[in-house]
Amino acid sequence: MSKKILLLQLLMLFIGLGVKAQISTNSMTSSQLSQIKVSNLSDDQIRQLVAEMKKNNVSYDQIGTYARQKGIADSEVEALKSRIKQLNLDTELSSNSSNKNGLDSTGRQYEDEAADTTYYWNQKYKKILDRQDLEKELKRRKIFGSELFSNKNLTFEPNLRMATPPNYKLAADDEVIIDVYGYSEVQHKLKVSPDGYIRIPYLGPVYVNGLTMAEATQRITKQLSTIYGGIKTGNTSVQVTLGNIRSIRILLIGEVTQPGTYTLPSLATVANALYVSGGPNENGSFRNIDVIRNGSVVSTFDLYDFLVHGDLSNNVVLQDQDIVKVNAYKLRVEMTGEVKRPAIFEAKESETLQNIIDFAGGYTDNAFRDIIRDYRINKRAREVVNIPADSVAFFRLKTGDKFYVDSVVSRYTNRVTIAGAVFHAGDFALEPDMTVADLIKKADGVQEEAVMSRGVIRRLQDDYTPSIVNFNVQDVLDGKENVPLKREDSVIIFSKLKVREEFLVKIDGEVNQPGYYVYGDSMHLEDLILLAGGLKNAASLTHVEISRRIHNKGVYDSADYRMAITRQFDLNADLSANREANTFALQPFDEVMIRREPSYTEQANVIVNGEIAYPGIYTINNKKERISDVIRRAGGLRPDASPEGALLLRKTFSNTADSTFLSSKLQVFYNKLRDSSNVERVKDEMTKKMQLLGIELKKALANPGSKYDLYLEEGDIIRVPKKLQTVQLFGEVYFPKKVRFDRNFTFRDYVNGSGGFTASALRRRSYIVYANGKVKSTHKVLFFNRYPKVEPGAEIYVPPKKQHPGISTGEAVSVASALASIALVIVTIINTTK
Repeated sequence: MSKKILLLQLLMLFIGLGVKAQISTNSMTSSQLSQIKVSNLSDDQIRQLVAEMKKNNVSYDQIGTYARQKGIADSEVEALKSRIKQLNLDTELSSNSSNKNGLDSTGRQYEDEAADTTYYWNQKYKKILDRQDLEKELKRRKIFGSELFSNKNLTFEPNLRMATPPNYKLAADDEVIIDVYGYSEVQHKLKVSPDGYIRIPYLGPVYVNGLTMAEATQRITKQLSTIYGGIKTGNTSVQVTLGNIRSIRILLIGEVTQPGTYTLPSLATVANALYVSGGPNENGSFRNIDVIRNGSVVSTFDLYDFLVHGDLSNNVVLQDQDIVKVNAYKLRVEMTGEVKRPAIFEAKESETLQNIIDFAGGYTDNAFRDIIRDYRINKRAREVVNIPADSVAFFRLKTGDKFYVDSVVSRYTNRVTIAGAVFHAGDFALEPDMTVADLIKKADGVQEEAVMSRGVIRRLQDDYTPSIVNFNVQDVLDGKENVPLKREDSVIIFSKLKVREEFLVKIDGEVNQPGYYVYGDSMHLEDLILLAGGLKNAASLTHVEISRRIHNKGVYDSADYRMAITRQFDLNADLSANREANTFALQPFDEVMIRREPSYTEQANVIVNGEIAYPGIYTINNKKERISDVIRRAGGLRPDASPEGALLLRKTFSNTADSTFLSSKLQVFYNKLRDSSNVERVKDEMTKKMQLLGIELKKALANPGSKYDLYLEEGDIIRVPKKLQTVQLFGEVYFPKKVRFDRNFTFRDYVNGSGGFTASALRRRSYIVYANGKVKSTHKVLFFNRYPKVEPGAEIYVPPKKQHPGISTGEAVSVASALASIALVIVTIINTTK
């Protein structure tokens, strides 16, 4: 009953949306719902549709499933979801999920009133039904053939463009096209009336109801020959074809997913009707579907003919008022395990287990075919039946049987394995009287780095516990030792390279590719330098240092405090070494250090930017070059420059990697700084790796070489701004803002101009940050605050006082109670002592 009410609500909704639908037995056909065009719906109609979905507890994520169940096309589903999102209605559906707090749509508890309690039980009952429906749907999906009716890419729509079948019989609403050609030419498109007639102009009505196209052509030609004489003489011909076909009404009953009356084209078949109705349900038969016409069964449709053999010969064309009845299944079994299509299969009484295996596509390659297990339900209990391979073709089925085809065990009857230092490692077949020597020979022998003194065999004993058998590889190959093999033996030939720590040497310093390199016998210093890409231009050819691990091979001397052996050599420009170095061969784990030439110096650059005559990148000429020197080289300050606001950014790192990074990025930063819109962003980016130094450029230029005239360092950035004319206020003033600089104004004047200090202002901690980065704070003189002097471009900061939260009412009561208790104890003690 609840399903009928839901379908009626949907019917009323889509009628309001302007969808022309025909319905019978309280259900809407899939063909009608598929005609919906979301683009033709108004916003109000979309809102009505969303309201209907909310009533049915459909969330936004469930729209696709909900619409497919109703037969709406997938393309329209996506369009519908898009329209819902455009109107911001998706949040209403998203919140329309199951309510975990026991609240209805108005936020009331279910148990508050009788109506709410009723609503609660209705919802609880609905959840039970939903869970049962889910279990049914999961079972239905396991049934062989059910995917046919849930695959959106598959359709059984009738082909309306094919030639009219010879046995097609005309009826009311069919369109007949009459084409007269030859000496006389005319064409008529006539519709069969409800009485079965077509009315031909200048001729009158001709009865065609129930006639095939051949019979109708013969009758129409005979009637037309009375007004077109050329038809009898052969000078005029008549062609009768079928135009638009009529619709028929089909009733689907029984164990079908969506029973009801459906309007279909007159060329529709049983398969068409099953598809639009969703197919058989979880109890419906796929092999016993009756077509009832005028109270008699005219055909029985077996869907397995199509599923298994691709045969649709029994797919009869339906007629108006036909009834398609899906009967309940009688015999159904399940096949699992190593078959190609595990599923639930329906069988006829005459069929055997072999037929079910054929339906399942046969065995997989891993199937164990000797025994098939059948879990069968008897009258009082269950039992397991073992079915030998020779009984499969004769084994009779019983409904509820569950057949399981096991897989072959993952074991080999004749496998041996060899791994390690052989040329062709892997699995080999165990041959009679096969030995380790035979297996090594099949593996194409041992490799040159193989350990010849010992090999091992991993062997499984009779109880399958592991054991190790060792042998001498050289003796086995020489025939001195004969080691027979057993099934599942695994022979391992070890490699000298893998049973020791990897031999490496390290080179660092002024080489092009520093790092670790694989050690080779007779490796010398020059070899390692060449492997590392050669020396850098800054490399020093003297004092090349080699450090070596100390390893006395078991001899311990407590008086030996050495941690490493270090040797130094000198090289020539062509990497040739002296005689001592030539005789010194490297050993594993040696470390070579190539140091930088003490007199080698790379160019160090600084950036001068802002109100400078020639801004850009400048190279430091000597170690004593100062700020005034580079400003002079850059042409000096422009007339509108503000030396008071000049600042210096200096790197805060000292390692080579960061220095190299800065040098490579200087030109990039300079190009960005040239664009005034990028200045603040680039300053923030640079200050992540640089520190702001407060300089007094005016004093440095006036007194070159003084303490104000700092030495330059690589990566320094000097920026000279334009003349500054503003002062910025921050913090605890009533109206923080940027104001015009006035030399006659004091600190208090600027604060008063911004509304004055707020009640939470900490005046004695106020401070000023000047344009060049210097900071000055307020200090006390007797009982008065002495504020710093304000200069152009300054930023005034007034910090807030620390907040001291007061005691709450509850805390006050607690403290009072505690004091009262203490007082009571004291009074008690005094009274006791008296």
